[in-house]
Amino acid sequence: MIIRKMEEKDIESVVDIKIFGWLTAYKGIIADEDLEIVKNSRAERIEKRKKDFRESHFIVAEENGEVVGFSRYIDDGSRSQEVPDADCELIALYVKPEFKRRGIGSALLNYVRDEFRQIGKTRMILWCLKENYPSRKFYEIMGGHLVTEKEFELNGHKYTDVGFLFEL
Repeated sequence: MIIRKMEEKDIESVVDIKIFGWLTAYKGIIADEDLEIVKNSRAERIEKRKKDFRESHFIVAEENGEVVGFSRYIDDGSRSQEVPDADCELIALYVKPEFKRRGIGSALLNYVRDEFRQIGKTRMILWCLKENYPSRKFYEIMGGHLVTEKEFELNGHKYTDVGFLFEL
């Protein structure tokens, strides 16, 4: 497995991983109609990711030439006003379901932590759906501490995220 900076050629793979991740991990948590919107928004998400790709940090996990996971992160805490002592954020961490439990998520998270440490960051926040218990367990095992909750709205439905703070 290789962890590397994302390249523009990886955008479609990253979008597909995120869409499939939502459809599998969030079934029963996110309303079916919201999942259907995600499923049908591939082209729009590819265009958005092209913009995001230039504005924040992305890394991918690659196995045998195939992108099997990715992370997106920013080196400030501007997106998480609820946790003012967070000075950086892991925005996304996704691994293809068939590649889970192989250390890929851990490798991605550790890569991001190391990147932040190298630039002097001390506290990383990440958000997870409250009902996403497998991911919550993973973040706790990786050293995250549950510190807060926040509600968000998606297509008129309300959901709750929980914030995990990592001391770097």
